[in-house]
Amino acid sequence: MFRMIGRMSCSLLIVSSFILDVALAETPEEKGHAIAEEAKQRDAGFQDTVAVLDMILSNRQGKKSHRKLKIKTFEVLDNSVGDKSLVIFDSPRDVKGTAFLTHSKILDPDDQWIYLPALGRIKRISSSNKSGPFMGSEFSYEDMSSREVGKYHYKWLRDEPCGALTCFVVESYPQYSKSGYTKLTSWIDTQDYRTMKTEFYNRRGALFKVLKFSDYKIYLNKYWRPGKLFMENIMTGKKTWLIWSRFDFRTGLKENDFSRGRLKTAK
Repeated sequence: MFRMIGRMSCSLLIVSSFILDVALAETPEEKGHAIAEEAKQRDAGFQDTVAVLDMILSNRQGKKSHRKLKIKTFEVLDNSVGDKSLVIFDSPRDVKGTAFLTHSKILDPDDQWIYLPALGRIKRISSSNKSGPFMGSEFSYEDMSSREVGKYHYKWLRDEPCGALTCFVVESYPQYSKSGYTKLTSWIDTQDYRTMKTEFYNRRGALFKVLKFSDYKIYLNKYWRPGKLFMENIMTGKKTWLIWSRFDFRTGLKENDFSRGRLKTAK
């Protein structure tokens, strides 16, 4: 018995040493990718969500306009493609009924369509327009797609304090050739892998947008979601807030609820 315990202890020391050696041998690129994968795995299995929120737009002079909308999301388990999402505007009157559909991809351009009630037609968003502003906000069409791990190369820079937390600081480099960004730098908390802040760098490599996440809540004892997103355009002074009033999980949505043919009747 004592010899068995001794052998087990020796084996545990060897395994621990191996794990430590692997961790020490991990390159910044490997560590960055591992952090992104861990964040994805912690969010896996949510199935679908329906969120109700306000969008607040502010120009350089501070004049604000308000919109109410819903965002529906469907988790796609096929690792060769990304999740699907549907954004529906409920108010004000000039945008009511507008619906925006995204089928996220990995390396191929995302499929995106927008239904404009005033025109009565569905318009496809071309790959060259993904960096354009979404509905006048500081979010681009590209930002409205899901952040699939395979869309980026990664590099861990450092760990550092972020408020009361400690965060990984990770750079993400889009593999999509027509991305509006050269890189994104994100602060991800080391305990729950929640993104706290992301900086966006344009095609010239200059910082031009900063997105902050706050008011996180946990749902189904597993899934963290922010209650507020704040995007600021450093270059123009324009700002956009997304403020959630409701988040429902596993509502029974089906994949065909996210088809192009449903856009005109989306509610």
